[in-house]
Amino acid sequence: MSYQAIIRAQDNSLVVNSRISLKVVVHQGAATGTNVYQETHSVTTNVNGLVSLELGTGTVATGDFSKIAWDKGPYYIETQVDVKGGTNYNITGVTQLLSVPYALYAKTSGGTSSTPFRSAIVSFTSSRNIAAGDINNTIECTSSAILTLTSDFGNMVVGETINLEAHNGAILTIQAASGVTINYNAGASARFTSAAGNVRFGFLRKIGTNSYIISGQ
Repeated sequence: MSYQAIIRAQDNSLVVNSRISLKVVVHQGAATGTNVYQETHSVTTNVNGLVSLELGTGTVATGDFSKIAWDKGPYYIETQVDVKGGTNYNITGVTQLLSVPYALYAKTSGGTSSTPFRSAIVSFTSSRNIAAGDINNTIECTSSAILTLTSDFGNMVVGETINLEAHNGAILTIQAASGVTINYNAGASARFTSAAGNVRFGFLRKIGTNSYIISGQ
């Protein structure tokens, strides 16, 4: 599950282009409710103080992310930060999960299944147009290629999403075709450049006819 946060120091200044330590705690029921899962990440902020990561892929301290009963919510994400990259987690924030992964769970459960939705991993090694099989799944780019968002792509409805991953030095480019906007810019593109031995994450969401938001660049 993709997650992003803006990192600020104790004086409220943005922490930019810095390696930080981030602890993620999933609480059930309330912001201070039962701790059902906990993990840590070592990540680097961008020029805007933004970090992008994939929940469930960090160093696990407690729990099993794959076994969280998302239908037993609400759930809250608590983040604890050490801006110096150590283990002195002295900056804390809490946000409630409202739509993810609840929307994905509801999409397949029909209100009767107790098994959360699991997105499929879509291998991506050569350039192509967006396809119905990409929707609500994860694009795993392991060889540099371009995914084109075509005009009037009717399979994807407003609010549906695609997780984006560039792996191990691969570059994943998302290109808007004629008549399509990315982040409100016509014909724009978004690029996820991964480093060797690492993964770059992003998130695509449809916000209107021929209009998409892409985060995590």
